[in-house]
Amino acid sequence: MIEDILIFIGIAIILYIIVSRIVRSFYKFPAPACIGYFLDSRWRKKLQSPEKIIQRSGIKEGMRVMDLGCGPGTFTMDVARAIGEDGELFAVDVQYVMIAKLEKKLKRPENKNINNIVTKVANAYGLPFQDNFFDLVYMISVLPEIQDKKRALKEVSRVLKYHGILAITEFLPDPDYPLRRTTKKWCEQAEFKFLESRGNFFNYTMQFKKYDFIKSIPAIYKFNSFSHK
Repeated sequence: MIEDILIFIGIAIILYIIVSRIVRSFYKFPAPACIGYFLDSRWRKKLQSPEKIIQRSGIKEGMRVMDLGCGPGTFTMDVARAIGEDGELFAVDVQYVMIAKLEKKLKRPENKNINNIVTKVANAYGLPFQDNFFDLVYMISVLPEIQDKKRALKEVSRVLKYHGILAITEFLPDPDYPLRRTTKKWCEQAEFKFLESRGNFFNYTMQFKKYDFIKSIPAIYKFNSFSHK
């Protein structure tokens, strides 16, 4: 009986992924606000551990971080606590409804001690921040939803510091789930340098570094080009 139920659930998940991927191949849009309950459920956090995402992303205390495509703030509170009072977390989403859900969550008694989050409604193609602003930008199941990925990633590069990190996390039940090599290709096309990948096939995080043009030039050329005669 239990085996039959598990088989049925497995088939249902596979059919869901297939149908969803077919639909998403024709229509690209952000996750609708109506699925916010699932996005923010404790079941999702059991499958995607916030602690592992923070560790794999390279998020550390005192950092200035952007949660791009934060949704209802599923992992935002955990990251805010991880970076501490000396850190800053900017939670950005294109949908006002998602930001409203996050702001409502911030008012809960258990989150009253969190004072390092700034919320923004903004598009990934035009982030309202100055150049070289962030230590780290992370996206969780967001990049595949963006239609013009190169344009968005170029904008992320603009707001990252020269040593800044881009962390991309993907999760297989997501209908837009890309293989690691696909994520790597997208980021490298926007001139990010691959650093490392952690996790497994079903749930992985990849780190990339902002490409530094000056540091990529051999020392002899830099000396010849910029030395005074």
